[in-house]
Amino acid sequence: MTWDFLVTIPVALPLLGAGLSLAFSSIRRLQGIVSAGVLTIVLAVAVVLVGMSLSGPVVLDIGNWAAPVGITLVADRLSTIMLLTSVSVTLLVLLYSLFQGAADGDEAAPIAVYHPAFLILSAGVSNAFLSGDLFNIYVGFEMLLMASFVLITLGGTRDRIRSGTVYVVVSLVSSFVFLIGIALTYAATGTVNLAQLALRLPEVDAGVGLAIQVLLLAGFGIKAAVFPLSAWLPDSYPKAPAPVTAVFAGLLTKVGVYAIIRTQVLLFPSNRLDLIIGVFAVATMIMGILGAVAQQDIKRLLSFTLVSHIGYMIWGISLSQINGLGATIYYAVHHITVQTALFLVVGLLERHGGTTSLTKLGAIIKTGPVIAVLYLIPALNLAGIPAFSGFFGKAGLMQSTIDRGYALDWVLLAAGLITSLLTLYAVIRAWNMAFWQLPPEPLPVKKNPLGMQLSAGFLVLVTIIISLFAGPINDFTRQAARELEARSPYVLAVLPEDGRGSGISSDMPPGAKRVIND
Repeated sequence: MTWDFLVTIPVALPLLGAGLSLAFSSIRRLQGIVSAGVLTIVLAVAVVLVGMSLSGPVVLDIGNWAAPVGITLVADRLSTIMLLTSVSVTLLVLLYSLFQGAADGDEAAPIAVYHPAFLILSAGVSNAFLSGDLFNIYVGFEMLLMASFVLITLGGTRDRIRSGTVYVVVSLVSSFVFLIGIALTYAATGTVNLAQLALRLPEVDAGVGLAIQVLLLAGFGIKAAVFPLSAWLPDSYPKAPAPVTAVFAGLLTKVGVYAIIRTQVLLFPSNRLDLIIGVFAVATMIMGILGAVAQQDIKRLLSFTLVSHIGYMIWGISLSQINGLGATIYYAVHHITVQTALFLVVGLLERHGGTTSLTKLGAIIKTGPVIAVLYLIPALNLAGIPAFSGFFGKAGLMQSTIDRGYALDWVLLAAGLITSLLTLYAVIRAWNMAFWQLPPEPLPVKKNPLGMQLSAGFLVLVTIIISLFAGPINDFTRQAARELEARSPYVLAVLPEDGRGSGISSDMPPGAKRVIND
């Protein structure tokens, strides 16, 4: 019996769950059970797929259409580690929102659509990670867009509608640029299958290839919030309900980062615009963290740190080295969990103190010591304090940069160090203002449900586990980078016959699996 059909579960099951959840819209508890049950199953499947990917990419052709004609799903080390991380945080955020009162129900949010939208969001993220062709990645992005607009505007307040409109407009621009890139790619190569593009793109005119590369980078760069395409993010994310902000901050920008990694390494191995990407990495780190330092609202502060730390991942992509790429993947795993945990904890803080303004908060350490501890651990992790996962990720990036030794690399190193120090300053300043200073007036203290604290606390524990097992996780991500740089495991798993004699390799990767699903 083959288990390759499991590749479809992270996409198909949440979509089925969304339909069931919508059918049970009048029964809130049943909606929650369906959503939590679906994501728990998907989490178990993601764990199995990580194990399966150890012996090579697992490929599934949907229907009776083999690649490159049909829809192909590919579970390799990169896609499975991203899938496992995303589903883990999505499930914990969902539990947090259930304990909060079915996703901010106290704000008259349309509960009936929350769970279906949340599951569609999960399906879109999974589809983007597992897709084997550019157009299916685009479909995943559009699923994200549709679900995101519903979630970001929950409650229908003026601020949320405004921020949701900005988010949708920017996302539509990104999708339009991406769609133009897909059209140009198909016109130049006759395919959108990633494995076949890896064979054909080197043969197209250099100018056309560069245009395709720039369009894809621009489209994905907007979604990843790479400077100067990041101005929309700090104005959009903080307005949403706390669980929505958390899952957006943790996942949505990483889908863009993932797409940049996949396309740059697989499709443009010898022309990655490394130096230009490095310049954007420097600008993203510095401009993002300068924005964070200037903030008086903790949600906006964390939104700007989100932008700045995207710069670390773009930095790693610019290195074009196995160790640097491995450190980038590791840093993405770290950042998804840490950033999501911070926004969940800030949700606790906002509920407890009634505001996220640092000038109005104060002395929370007395009434909410648990919140103080839950904030401090991921905050120090984000800053890259030694022994935390953020430190190991940054150390890997810096070591790879020193090994390469370009002139720009010293600028990258300086920008990375400055960003780390300013991140530490920003999060500790927020810690002091929220938890230690005296508030200008008494706060309307509100007790958080135990389930909310446990959900946030468990995600904080996950960040600690990633730190404790940094060695094995880093080994896995380095192997993922080696597999990506080789390109042959991916290409030959998807196109076992067409890939032969292409100059990439003539051997199937050990253990690679391919099946046509009837």
